[in-house]
Amino acid sequence: MMLNDNDLVALLITFKLAGLTTLILLLLGTPLAWWLARTEWRFKFLLEAIVALPLVLPPTVLGFYLLILLGANGPLPEPLAFTFTGLVIGSVIYSMPFVVQPLQSAFVAIGRRPLEVAATLRASPLDRFFTVVVPLARPGFLTAAVLGFAHTIGEFGVVLMVGGNIPGETQVVSIAIYDHVESLEYTHAHWLSGGLLLLSFVMLICVYAMNRRFSLVKP
Repeated sequence: MMLNDNDLVALLITFKLAGLTTLILLLLGTPLAWWLARTEWRFKFLLEAIVALPLVLPPTVLGFYLLILLGANGPLPEPLAFTFTGLVIGSVIYSMPFVVQPLQSAFVAIGRRPLEVAATLRASPLDRFFTVVVPLARPGFLTAAVLGFAHTIGEFGVVLMVGGNIPGETQVVSIAIYDHVESLEYTHAHWLSGGLLLLSFVMLICVYAMNRRFSLVKP
């Protein structure tokens, strides 16, 4: 096997970071996306622009300001830069549009009619959300989870700026690949890169296949 111990640890850190980031984003992004889909606030475009900012902002720029925020001279009582917690914070911010936007689109596509019908049956707002919205928005949740997970796995600029390159603590796969290339260890880089390429491809296939299945069974 062409992976050393540091590579295996980097893989574990990467999947742990991606899983935790995706979970946090689903918990935080769902109510945010629901509010954006339902609100008639005239300035909601400002919040949508803030959410989408990581899509166009260079990762090193975002990472730089996060480094200032989370560093020793930042406003936090305890610095979180170059820690796994700092990586999670940076990943949540950087991957947010990949979770919020698919959820918002799914919620908008549902429309108001199903909720109005549920309301006539005296379903509470919470019941309406979990019994009507969540089942109808399953493709959006699936897309959001996969995109959030995959995007976190592929991060480089933000995690390097915020977490540095500490083996066993903040070194993720993307940085490990860079290290191998710098050291001309192309075989190790091929194994890691090929594995991520295959994983990303399989996840996208699953998303498209499941979305197609949902579209076929939709009444």
